[in-house]
Amino acid sequence: MSNDTFSQWLSGLNFEYWSTGQHKIEPPVFFEKWAKGEAVLLDVRAPEEREFLRFPFALEIPINELPARLNEIPRDKIVATLCTAGDRSNVAFAYLHAQGFDNVRIISGGYASILPEFWPGKIRKTLQAKNG
Repeated sequence: MSNDTFSQWLSGLNFEYWSTGQHKIEPPVFFEKWAKGEAVLLDVRAPEEREFLRFPFALEIPINELPARLNEIPRDKIVATLCTAGDRSNVAFAYLHAQGFDNVRIISGGYASILPEFWPGKIRKTLQAKNG
């Protein structure tokens, strides 16, 4: 995507787009899509951060490695970006769109919103959905 194309894309993201949250995905919705094989979690945190908390099902590509590793990111699924507080997720969202990825979302709320999805009852439901 050229700078002109990126500018056109960005210009099209009006109040309607941002105010309806089309750029985000709530964790329960993400896990529903993930269980169906329709979504992937892109963890853009640094390896040092992942030493303390990892999501073994996530595609782990630090933000600074995205340009060199774009071919690892599926284009046929929702790509949900995640980092600690949201800054890198936002950058990854914009960068992937600039590279032609059309179905990118930001996990709403970062850590704070995704961690409750790992309570035993929620994991059980997610695994049941995934395994049929």
